[in-house]
Amino acid sequence: MPKHEFFVDMTCEGCSNAVTRVLHRLGGVQFDIDLPNKKVYIESEHNVDTLLETLKKTGKSASYLGEKSVQ
Repeated sequence: MPKHEFFVDMTCEGCSNAVTRVLHRLGGVQFDIDLPNKKVYIESEHNVDTLLETLKKTGKSASYLGEKSVQ
């Protein structure tokens, strides 16, 4: 499964909780949130546009950074 890296302008725990909520609602995703670096890593079969639109539902600015190689 591809692992995608996104930038999300998160500043606090509340922001990362919002990201967690919208991704759980989408379903079919595994993700890690790196709050200090404002990054979200998502493994999913959903396409990048769907994932990006989902992250934008938090009200935070979000952008796609690229695909990560899975170690």
